[in-house]
Amino acid sequence: MPSSPSPSAAPANPQKARTGLNRIWHAAGYSIEGLRAGWNEKAFRQEAVAAMVLLPLSIWLGRSWVEVALLAGSVVIVMIVELLNTGIETAIDRIGPEWHDLSKRAKDMGSAAVLLALLLCIGIWAAALFQRFFHG
Repeated sequence: MPSSPSPSAAPANPQKARTGLNRIWHAAGYSIEGLRAGWNEKAFRQEAVAAMVLLPLSIWLGRSWVEVALLAGSVVIVMIVELLNTGIETAIDRIGPEWHDLSKRAKDMGSAAVLLALLLCIGIWAAALFQRFFHG
């Protein structure tokens, strides 16, 4: 008769032991909590409000499903990268408030990723607007 695993053998994260729909259900809850946490960040809120305008506008501006997908996708990418950057900053801040070169470097790279995502989004939207209104 096999013995039951000792408490020390239990996974530290209960999510790891879940399977099937139970795992998906809990993962969805964690994702919603992540969005709520993101909403507490000013930059994410600004991007979310912009998305509320830009996502419907992408349907009007795009002339094909590919254009709509590029316009809407570029907006969503900005929000995704912002959430990842916030995650990096939060993890670094948990380690400690003291200044460290590697902490600064990680935060700077997260910020640079947001900048690149914003530039990509702006470039896609500028090209679409130019095509729509100035190029015929």
